[in-house]
Amino acid sequence: MRHTNPRAAYAARTTQIHAKLARLQQLADDHFGHDPDAVHWGHVGDLGRVEQALDELLAIFGGKAE
Repeated sequence: MRHTNPRAAYAARTTQIHAKLARLQQLADDHFGHDPDAVHWGHVGDLGRVEQALDELLAIFGGKAE
């Protein structure tokens, strides 16, 4: 969808981001689809990349990485 008003575009993007954050939370609550008893180092590496990406996103908005 193309917006001519920046406020409308901002609101639309905010809605999309909230939906994606909710989906990410669902995935996290479900161990990202992994059997907790079958986790291997590849899964740990994947989560490291996710954590790094989240830190980068927080930095964009002045948030602090934990």
